[in-house]
Amino acid sequence: MKKIDIRSKIFRKNFHDGWEREGAAVCIYYKGELVVDLYGGYSDASSLRPWTAHTRTVVFSATKAVGALCIAVLIDRGYLRYTDRVSQFWPEFGQNGKENITVGWVMNHSAGLAAFDEPISKHDACDHQKIADIISRQKPNWIPGTKVGYHAITYGWLVDQIVRRVDPKHRSIGTFFKQEIAEKFAEEYTVSRLTSPPFSHKLKEIAHDPRILYVLCMLYIRPPTSIEMLSFCSTMKNYLQKVNTFNDPDLHQMEQVAALGITKAKDLARLFSLFIEGEIVSKNLINLYKMPEISRAPLPKGYGFMYERHPFKPGCWLVGHAGLGGSTIMMDIEENLVIAYVSNGLKLGTGELTRTYRLLRNAAFLSIK
Repeated sequence: MKKIDIRSKIFRKNFHDGWEREGAAVCIYYKGELVVDLYGGYSDASSLRPWTAHTRTVVFSATKAVGALCIAVLIDRGYLRYTDRVSQFWPEFGQNGKENITVGWVMNHSAGLAAFDEPISKHDACDHQKIADIISRQKPNWIPGTKVGYHAITYGWLVDQIVRRVDPKHRSIGTFFKQEIAEKFAEEYTVSRLTSPPFSHKLKEIAHDPRILYVLCMLYIRPPTSIEMLSFCSTMKNYLQKVNTFNDPDLHQMEQVAALGITKAKDLARLFSLFIEGEIVSKNLINLYKMPEISRAPLPKGYGFMYERHPFKPGCWLVGHAGLGGSTIMMDIEENLVIAYVSNGLKLGTGELTRTYRLLRNAAFLSIK
């Protein structure tokens, strides 16, 4: 891969120009080889603790790509199909109008379970049987399969319950992932401290990319009883509404594959490089993920992944997932390129609306043209 110095300059410029307030890391694999591995700034600016090669951070919804990967492994091994009804292996789930919900609907956010009526405490969230009972009793928020609504937090509990029932060893999704996929390269190191963007930084982001306003309106300017607002706010009451909550070490122990992945850019990029290289699932299955199932939604989705339109190839897609604040993992399956970007200085935009990530992504693709 050529022009690695250009991406290094862009990465440094993100800090120099004030777009990175805290710390960040970017890692790129191309055709199975590590070609970019950059990090800088602070893992905790308030204590001047530098970001190192071993710093991990919460990547929020970028974690959903790991949940999608675990389901893909079970499908590749013949234990599951996207067309299977969840009630086939979880009979209690089939109550209150949920009997026809398929695994595929759960993964593409059309299951109608974006918000739960019963409040969930932090203690409840760590009790998988309590969560299973709550899900079983829940009525769908809409007729399943008829519309799409982002399952911001509930995705994690739904996928965990599916894995527990389909996995022959009945492991949690965290244990399944560790033992079946990540054990050969998993590492444990210092976790960075997250910070929200100050008001001046928010204005700066909007001024440079007004599309962010659309995302903010979509997320926040809605009736408090709307499914969109409930999916973000009501599931764990007020606990998850403040960014500082995610600095709580107790929360880091929770197995929540919707939002609580704690990782390094290098590990995330390597994982999905192995994935598209066919080391984790078969190449035939990987080809299924080249195109989204739902492309007309504000956030194109499919099979548990989020999609971005390719910046330089009309009609082509990048597949992975973006998270709150900008952390993103994306794959170009055709080119065999994987980019992972993580930051603890949260941004307003997500995915390609995150300027720091977008500049690095575009430079990566320009360098292989």
